[in-house]
Amino acid sequence: MTHKTAKIVGIALFAALFATPGAFAVNSDTNAAAKPTDKLTELFGDPVIAKGKGVEVKRSQLDSAMIGIKSAAAARGQMPPPEQVQLIEQQILQRLIQIQLLLNKATDADKAKGREATDKRFVLIIKNAGSEEAFDRQLKSVGMTREELRTKMAEEASAQAVLERELKITVTDEAVKKFYDENPTKFEEPEMVRASHILLSTLDSTTRQPLSDEKKVAKRKQAEDLLKRARAGEDFAKLAGEFSEDPGSKEKGGEYTFPRGQMVPEFESAAFSLNTNQISDIVTTQFGYHIIKLSEKIPARQVALAKVADDLKEGLKRQEMEKLLPDYMEKLKQDGKVEILDENLKPKEIAPDATAKPAQPEKTDDKK
Repeated sequence: MTHKTAKIVGIALFAALFATPGAFAVNSDTNAAAKPTDKLTELFGDPVIAKGKGVEVKRSQLDSAMIGIKSAAAARGQMPPPEQVQLIEQQILQRLIQIQLLLNKATDADKAKGREATDKRFVLIIKNAGSEEAFDRQLKSVGMTREELRTKMAEEASAQAVLERELKITVTDEAVKKFYDENPTKFEEPEMVRASHILLSTLDSTTRQPLSDEKKVAKRKQAEDLLKRARAGEDFAKLAGEFSEDPGSKEKGGEYTFPRGQMVPEFESAAFSLNTNQISDIVTTQFGYHIIKLSEKIPARQVALAKVADDLKEGLKRQEMEKLLPDYMEKLKQDGKVEILDENLKPKEIAPDATAKPAQPEKTDDKK
């Protein structure tokens, strides 16, 4: 998916109700294994923070969701400032309530549709992770098992199916083609490069603070040795897999495909200046020392309709859904007599679809 195209069809992945804030989706279930939320529950109990007909959200459920969000944000170096945490909690609580309300209306057909959608998305998530092992490490970092993630995704997909059925949302192939034809610039794929890198990080893996000067010197020496080996003809992907400290790419031999504007300037400038199969000098960024190998330069082009049709159809459905969602969800809440019991979690001047935001393109891993 291209950077510009994602702004349109990315609605299917980042729409308000079903957006994944961080690495994975959140929902009403807590994790069965011992987690930080379990310890908090032992100490302070597990009060109900929202309730209604068929709705009950406990503090542990919100805490579990927030731990996943914070873990994913920390991995990207994008921790939310303290003053925004309460607002995020309010938004996530709204999402948990909304999904429970929708699941109360789910039919067997809705649930079957949700499972089918989840199976497809699950395969894609593992592919994007780079390997089964990398996927499991990502799950572990947010305290979740595969089965828990699959269950949460299926529930969210079933809730989406309920909305599509209840709101009678359909998008024809003709509507998809019309949008594509009338918005050619939105489907331009910019010039990109396919490049691999080896990162030796100069940040502490736990605190994300800079290493000592002595440790930086050692990292630089290691980078110089690896550069010699790479230029001597050793397999670059194998070197990346063994030595790179970028978890977002090492399982894929260090490879990224990206346009201008997605990586930090030093990395981008070096990658775009290389010739095919050329290996860079050591490139220093805020993340550490990089060795970059260019595999391919991809010229700008128009993305074919066939390539984006399915995602575009889903995106157009979501746009229509976002228009109808606030009034529909407000009615469900009123009918269900939903109450938020924690004063700090009651939305302040936030519409019922508090999580609704324009779709944004997904960012690459840490822009390294």
